[in-house]
Amino acid sequence: MNAPLATTPATVVNARNLRKVYKKGRPALDGASFQIPAGRIVGLIGPNGAGKTTALKAMLGLIPFEGEMTVLGRDPRSARDELMRDVCFIADVAVLPRWIRVQEAIEFVAGVHPRFDRARCDRFLKGTKLTPKMRVRELSKGMIVQLHLALVMAIDAKLLVLDEPTLGLDILYRKQFYQRLLEDYFDEEKTILITTHQVEEIEHILTDVMFINDGRIVMESAMDDVGERFTEVLVNPDRAEAARALEPVHLRSMPFGKTVMLFDGTPREQLAAFGEIRTPGLADLFVATMQGTYE
Repeated sequence: MNAPLATTPATVVNARNLRKVYKKGRPALDGASFQIPAGRIVGLIGPNGAGKTTALKAMLGLIPFEGEMTVLGRDPRSARDELMRDVCFIADVAVLPRWIRVQEAIEFVAGVHPRFDRARCDRFLKGTKLTPKMRVRELSKGMIVQLHLALVMAIDAKLLVLDEPTLGLDILYRKQFYQRLLEDYFDEEKTILITTHQVEEIEHILTDVMFINDGRIVMESAMDDVGERFTEVLVNPDRAEAARALEPVHLRSMPFGKTVMLFDGTPREQLAAFGEIRTPGLADLFVATMQGTYE
């Protein structure tokens, strides 16, 4: 028998062997196990259909599931009402009804979340051109971002869950959303979980990353460890065979016969002889993982 999940003050989410199947289809979660430490910004990254949203729904107590999970020390299946006092869930900005006024959106969130700070929301809105009677359909994309931010940052939650929060926004407004979230909301007492498949846009704010595919966590790491563990080498054609002998976890062809090879745990001083070395971007590591060449 498995031992009970050990939840410490430093662990916000602890999940083991999560499984969820919808109507006898392919499992949306298939033995997923992971931990989310407190005071971190964690990216849950995967392609469409990988299980990201299902994992969030399980975490929030919105669906039944098999396996074990604690969120802030509570089982979301049996203690959802209590749990949601300390959790805030925000989906993409497109969920804001186009007919709703700014004032009505604020009143709605204030009514459903006990930790909503109306004064803090008002202070943020003072620095914008938003007015209470404006409807969402009248707002520019940038103003929608500002309203979304005001609603998010006024909630003093221990865990903030963002599911594709900038879907449909231009890159300028996506960057603005994440930057303001980092500067005006996040602190060491809060934990933020972001699901997205737009890897490059959140890489700079993450402290931890999890890759999910086919309902399983296929990589889980602190961002600092990613830089120490993985190395990309732009290998010269005359050194390609020798570099391949070190068993790269992924490779891709480049112009002029060169090859980019990704290595896991191989000392950099050993790789320097084969060509130019660098720390891979999270997007490159994600592609390698999704192509199934890295486990």
